[in-house]
Amino acid sequence: MSKTAIISANDVDVFYGEKQALNKINLDIPENKVTSLIGPSGCGKSTFLRSINRMNDLVDICRVEGSITIKGQDIYAPEVDVVALRAKVGMVFQKPNPFPKSIYENVAYGPKIHGLAKSKTDMDEIVEWSLIKAGLWKEVKDRLDQPGTGLSGGQQQRLCIARTIAVKPQVVLMDEPCSALDPIATAIIEELIDELRSNFTIVIVTHSMQQAARVSQRTAFFHLGELVESGPTKSIFTSPEDERTQNYIMGRIG
Repeated sequence: MSKTAIISANDVDVFYGEKQALNKINLDIPENKVTSLIGPSGCGKSTFLRSINRMNDLVDICRVEGSITIKGQDIYAPEVDVVALRAKVGMVFQKPNPFPKSIYENVAYGPKIHGLAKSKTDMDEIVEWSLIKAGLWKEVKDRLDQPGTGLSGGQQQRLCIARTIAVKPQVVLMDEPCSALDPIATAIIEELIDELRSNFTIVIVTHSMQQAARVSQRTAFFHLGELVESGPTKSIFTSPEDERTQNYIMGRIG
């Protein structure tokens, strides 16, 4: 594990029943940087993302071998509390999925469960901080008691980001967070991702190579369940070492 890595995957294999989805993945993810996972559909990037917060546990036939450590702790060790792990490793999904509650309650939900606020004032501060960080405060501060589901798609996705960061996770995973959004909403989220990395380590799965180039400092290219190569985003895009990476970036495979 490199000194700056917060997440370290060592020989990670993932199986769905008999089918192997990931093969011997070794990847270090540095702290307070944005790391993009790119590659064609079905190449294993979302499977890898979901193994970082054990979302794959929810699939009965899924089995993970090898080790993934966060700050040196093996997250698949028997003593690991998965609920606490998922507070440390937040997740933002493809489609915005706010709870059918008020904007305030959406953000307060996690801190409430984890006992992070001692008083109403504490909770108000957490909610405000999270909405400011998610670039949504100005738009919603006068209607916090209105349902989160009443917001536009882009606002709903920012609400989901606010909800994720409200418990102060160490890592935020994003699974194609802009694929359901229009270009303007996408640009706002991309700008936000760049600001959030000063507080969080971000790992993003994206179909858009332009997006990976814009938002990330490091990029990992997956193909057919293998990690082909990873490195600084600029060098992956301008001088990849592997021909498969070159072909993908040039649009020859996808």
